[in-house]
Amino acid sequence: MIVDYDKMVAFHGHSCPGLAMGYRMTVAAMSYLSQYRSEDEELVAITENNACGVDALQFISGCTFGKGNLIFKDYGKQTYTFYARKTGQGVRVTLNRAAIPEALKGDRPAYIEWLLAAAEKEVVSLQGVTIKEPEKARIMDSVVCESCGEAVMESRICTQDGKQICIPCCGISPALADS
Repeated sequence: MIVDYDKMVAFHGHSCPGLAMGYRMTVAAMSYLSQYRSEDEELVAITENNACGVDALQFISGCTFGKGNLIFKDYGKQTYTFYARKTGQGVRVTLNRAAIPEALKGDRPAYIEWLLAAAEKEVVSLQGVTIKEPEKARIMDSVVCESCGEAVMESRICTQDGKQICIPCCGISPALADS
């Protein structure tokens, strides 16, 4: 899989270790699954962080929030799981933090260079996984919040004192809203 790293950097805004991590992780996972960039929802990615590498994941894989094939789990781990709908095959890819030479961590350019050049097995761990097929994206109706008057996806409405209101007006933490 050939990806123009400079175009990816332009998409993200700067070159950084996180972007290089996401690049290596995504390329390794897509190679494992024999997948190409997802035009629609053929490929689903589940990210366990919201760091710079997720921009690489989106740029390379075509999995995006807008298409509904990028799922965010706020676990704070440098880990992605990819699922290929056509084959039902999944892979979990994790950054091998222990393999990163300590001396590089303070030298960003050298760290990036190492991340991009090191052997795949030094940078990432791949594990085939079986997961329940993620739902395809659904178009939801909008409902007007009876408190603030803003339109909100019907699946994100809560009922309080008999009124349909949005999550912020309910006072529910967004992290708890999906629980």
